[in-house]
Amino acid sequence: MKQKTIRNQKESKLGIIAGAGVLPRLLIEHCQKTKQPFFVLALKNQAQPDLLPTDIPVKWVRLGGVGTIIRTIKAQQITEAVMIGSVRRPSLTEVFPDWAGIQVAMRIGLSQKGDDGLLRGIIREFENLGVRVRGMHEFLPDLLAPLGAITQKQPDVFDIEDISRGCYTAKLLGLADVGQSVVVQRGLVLAVEGIEGTQKLVERSKALRRKGQGGVLVKTVKPQQEHRVDMPTIGVSTVEAVAAAGLKGIAVEAGKVLIPDVNAVARKADALKIFVVGVSVDTILPPVLKERLNILTGQSVLQKPKKGKRDKK
Repeated sequence: MKQKTIRNQKESKLGIIAGAGVLPRLLIEHCQKTKQPFFVLALKNQAQPDLLPTDIPVKWVRLGGVGTIIRTIKAQQITEAVMIGSVRRPSLTEVFPDWAGIQVAMRIGLSQKGDDGLLRGIIREFENLGVRVRGMHEFLPDLLAPLGAITQKQPDVFDIEDISRGCYTAKLLGLADVGQSVVVQRGLVLAVEGIEGTQKLVERSKALRRKGQGGVLVKTVKPQQEHRVDMPTIGVSTVEAVAAAGLKGIAVEAGKVLIPDVNAVARKADALKIFVVGVSVDTILPPVLKERLNILTGQSVLQKPKKGKRDKK
């Protein structure tokens, strides 16, 4: 029996917890266009006022002000929530929790390790309030990277080998909850992403490049990633950084990585003569690497469907 579709958006009120970047604005504009009731909780010193539409229902809240956030959710009768936009590493005063925040931290558990464990704990707290957490891609699926090249330039056979190695390495990196991106040049992993983020990773790789052509930034989702609140993203600034580092292009996991303005990204990449391509990790990895990755993750996320068990239409 098919699962019921998501309830009518007009029957719910969406809380948009906004960080930095253009993504919050895109979601707000979508809600305005579709007449979806919404309320914005903009994170102080994170969300950018100049990137948010004017005349919107909004309350500015501190990251650690959990009590204020909970009271606002109840007062506004918010039934669904989306956490959207980037959040830089906050200062102590920004993140220092109020009493409600301390209680939440204790429930989540101080033993939680890494971003993924923390995000899953936050989702549980929202669900305890009766708020359903949704992902931006549910509202704006067109922002997900398409399969194939979006640029005039396409990866060559050497680039494809680098992309395959990069996908495997990035998945292993993500499995350890370290990062989502790597830079590979002619089979050599030049750099992996840490806490500094993709932009700094690319800048660092410039000094590590070997002589000759080549070099690809590869970005995938972590095997255990919580897609509703944490999706990797690339934009025009990523393209500019890749070109400045002397790399040939960017490969992202199709349908899993966000490209907020795919046309702007394609135009900039074409102007800088680099490629941007969406790839399927399931098809680009050699069978031996797929099998090895499945064993390491403990799940068949990359496994082909079993023969003889096709869904009946």
